[in-house]
Amino acid sequence: MEYPKYLSYSSTHEWVEDLGDNKARIGISDFAQHSMGDIVFVNLPEVGDELLSGESFGDVESVKAVSELYSPFSGKVSAINEQLLDSPELINEKPYESWMLEMEDISDSEELLDADAYEALCDSEEH
Repeated sequence: MEYPKYLSYSSTHEWVEDLGDNKARIGISDFAQHSMGDIVFVNLPEVGDELLSGESFGDVESVKAVSELYSPFSGKVSAINEQLLDSPELINEKPYESWMLEMEDISDSEELLDADAYEALCDSEEH
């Protein structure tokens, strides 16, 4: 599994890339996509939607199950990765390049983990 050091992680397996200027990009981790299996469908919010910290913003459907996606902070959706709507398998192929949405006006951040703490969390969930 990969745990890039430049990202932060939520305990619900979303990764966060700080884009500066109170903006961030969100996707799901290598651990999450690996646990789900082959991803066949992605449901994302609309640009302009307001999200609340800890609230579901969409879901990912794999051959195994449907998994909710959770926002690590409150803010406004400023972009979605429309490529994933047509090619959700990209999440399996390149989970850290396959961002799902970008948010702006971020507030109420949940406690995020650095790569080492997130790796420890994943290790504990595997056992």
